[in-house]
Amino acid sequence: MQKNVLHTSHERSFETNRFVYPVLSRRSQGVSIGVNLNPDKICNFDCVYCQVDRTTTSETQFVEMAQLVIELDQMLEMVTTGALFETRHFAQVPTHLQRLNDIAFSGDGEPTTYRNFDEIIDSCAALKRKHQLDTVKMVLITNASMFHREHVKRGLEMMDANQGEIWAKLDAGTQQYYQMIERTSIPFQQVLDNIEQAARLRPIVIQSLFMRINNEGPDDRELEMFCERLAHVTRQGGEISLVQIYTVARKPTESFVTPLADVEVDRIVELVNSKTGLQTVGYYGYSS
Repeated sequence: MQKNVLHTSHERSFETNRFVYPVLSRRSQGVSIGVNLNPDKICNFDCVYCQVDRTTTSETQFVEMAQLVIELDQMLEMVTTGALFETRHFAQVPTHLQRLNDIAFSGDGEPTTYRNFDEIIDSCAALKRKHQLDTVKMVLITNASMFHREHVKRGLEMMDANQGEIWAKLDAGTQQYYQMIERTSIPFQQVLDNIEQAARLRPIVIQSLFMRINNEGPDDRELEMFCERLAHVTRQGGEISLVQIYTVARKPTESFVTPLADVEVDRIVELVNSKTGLQTVGYYGYSS
């Protein structure tokens, strides 16, 4: 289990960058370079636990691919030379965390909604090769809603060829809870089908955030159904390499959402592991 105050702030900007930002990731236990493909803050989900303030608009509305590539090139150089850890924001990072673990496509919305998703994956993979970072992963943090689209399929295949890893969101076991948490018009079954199909083609990581809503956590039935959804994927020939159970680590925009207690996170981890046999790890929230 991981608990560290260094992980409680994931700012989407660094110096003058608009698309690329470094964060100290509690899940990777190192530096993750974030690539924001949704600077306009538009997302096809409206998750209750999201910390992105969508009541204000961003100065940057569109992805400028040439600028993004320049920023990523420079950031990779800063991390590999150690210059990043001489900056004000990262000077206090412990030595054992001063390593580049991944390039993560995430940001202020669902990255696979970006219309040139496959092209940006190709460009970022080329930069990774340029800096001789063959062991560094490319991580897609996604709600799995768009995997069925052709440009996304091409992008996922490019990730497969370049140490790619999919972290697919699954925060619910039932349709009712899914709608309450994600607040989207995307059908739950579409997400489930996309996760299953993706897992048949390569091992995937499931990332699941559970929380208290108006001081109530998920009930036993919801957690049982969540375990059943995971088990169904593996029964259908899909491979889940890891299940990440975590809770709110940074205060979300919705005040009625608060983190689970550490013991509650532990309980869900133990339940998932016992019910599915999948490797499961938990991450704790902030202290309110």
